[in-house]
Amino acid sequence: MMQTAAKNRPRPTGYDVRLLFPVLFLVGIGIVMVYSASSALALKKHGSDYYFLRKQALFSLVGIVALVVCRHIPYRVYRSLPYVLLAMALALLGAIQFSELGLSAGGSARWLRVGLFSFQPSEFARFALIIYLAYSLSAKIERIQDFYIGFVPHVLVLGILTALICLQPDFGSAVILWMLTWIMLFVGGVRILHLLSPLVVIAPLGYLFMISAPYRVERLISFWNPWQYASTEGYQAIHSLMAFGTGGVWGAGIGKGYQKLFYLPEPHTDFIFSVIGEELGLIGVLVIIVLYGLILWRGVAIARNAPDAFGALVAVGVTSAIAIQVCINMGVALGLLPTKGLTLPFLSYGGTSLLMSMASVGVLLNIGAAAEGASTGHR
Repeated sequence: MMQTAAKNRPRPTGYDVRLLFPVLFLVGIGIVMVYSASSALALKKHGSDYYFLRKQALFSLVGIVALVVCRHIPYRVYRSLPYVLLAMALALLGAIQFSELGLSAGGSARWLRVGLFSFQPSEFARFALIIYLAYSLSAKIERIQDFYIGFVPHVLVLGILTALICLQPDFGSAVILWMLTWIMLFVGGVRILHLLSPLVVIAPLGYLFMISAPYRVERLISFWNPWQYASTEGYQAIHSLMAFGTGGVWGAGIGKGYQKLFYLPEPHTDFIFSVIGEELGLIGVLVIIVLYGLILWRGVAIARNAPDAFGALVAVGVTSAIAIQVCINMGVALGLLPTKGLTLPFLSYGGTSLLMSMASVGVLLNIGAAAEGASTGHR
């Protein structure tokens, strides 16, 4: 009787609604807000106010397909691919600098163009690094506290990726890679003393780097007092803060924002959170934060319940990458961090960011499904 009941028990679907709902909700809000933030810009540059809306809707559909596909690829498959993914990431990053496929925009070369399509390799490099670190840390778990086994090889790989990304230059993505690596090394069991030791070298080098160019010094000073540089380095921060101030509690209403009308640069990408603050107000901002909080909560839960160390570390990496990018983007929009060109996951306009974020959630769902299957006896 008990065997019959077990056979008739419904099989788990593996689509964790508590994770999937906030992701899809954010994507839906993103489509609406991308249109609201970009319609005037799109009409001026491309002759159609639906230009960015159509592309973002297409990116969202492709992203959902990527999520579903990655959900059904067993996450253990990636365990055999870390060096393949790393090689691909290095090749793509190198192609930006050393081939004619590199595409420059806004003073940076961060994209590869192949035909009608453009792709940002740093987003793929982030995923490749997560897989590599998860594989390497789980494979070396018995000797992870050895400096030359648990720390040095991982930092060398990070250094190579960082060097190629800084050539673009894309310092925001480089910062994410470093923070992500340190989190995964800490969770993987690397000694804290080893994690702190590079600060002796990094701190003075970082200081020299910051003062080596006048625009960096001005940007740092403008972070503390943006109104002193209202027409230059402080321009973005001031108009972003004005957007939040105008929004108040309830917001001006979708489509009724003022700062997106050629005052706030990149309103549909880097500063879409500011547009949300102006048009949806404090309530809208809190809803967005809660949705991201749900993603973080489920990511941590999946990592804790993962069937093995590799799955747990991949879940930690994916969740941390999303959380770090969200914190940096929101921090910049609220004037809490210096300006960096980073998108807001699931919300900002951008095909590569949305595709890789959705694919990463698919991997996270697969790890969660494997844990659920292990606990219920299903495969």
